[in-house]
Amino acid sequence: MSETRQCMKLRLTDEKPSIFGSKIGGVGYLPHEMDVPTNKQGNQLRLLAQINCADVELDNFPKQGLLQFWILNDSMAGLGIDDFSDQQGFRILYHPFIDETVTELELTFKVFGNPFDDESVFPVKGEFAVEMVTAEESEDDYTDEDSLMSGHKIGGFPLITRYDPRSPHDSRDFLLLQLDSDFSGDMGEDGSFTFREKIMWGDAGVGHFFIDREALKLLDFSDVLYYWDNT
Repeated sequence: MSETRQCMKLRLTDEKPSIFGSKIGGVGYLPHEMDVPTNKQGNQLRLLAQINCADVELDNFPKQGLLQFWILNDSMAGLGIDDFSDQQGFRILYHPFIDETVTELELTFKVFGNPFDDESVFPVKGEFAVEMVTAEESEDDYTDEDSLMSGHKIGGFPLITRYDPRSPHDSRDFLLLQLDSDFSGDMGEDGSFTFREKIMWGDAGVGHFFIDREALKLLDFSDVLYYWDNT
């Protein structure tokens, strides 16, 4: 019998997201006393994604608070070369409680420069609200993985482009987040073609974050594997 897994499918919308809600890109929530996370060199990381846990209907997932994914805005999008779990080029933050006295203006002042500057190498091109729906995936879906494993999601089976960075015995088997490249093209009535990128990993790749299920239950995000690749 093939294995099935529950997941949350994520859909990006052009609505202005709340600083307390699920979103991709933009300005991330931080408590009054917390600064934007940095690497060892003092370079600020940038918000890749923020998930309001109340939107997620999955076992073992937090029921409240905000789960955030921050990465370095460099040519490798914060990817570690020797250790995909070293949270220097990326950071996972979990805020169990949301202080709604925090303002977007306050958060913007914490960012060095414009949070939307230099999007040429950052995977997310703008800021997007997120809608979620529950779904179920089966191992059998791998027979058509390009259509069934692709997309943005939490849980389920990952879409692997080249190879899986985890060893066969790696316990980090829960897909904490998958962000796929997201782009479209439209032909205008005048024959002009408009190409729009929302998310782009290299040459149309996919980004993944994996965690051990027991660590997730304990809200321990210290050993998350972050990896992205393209075909």
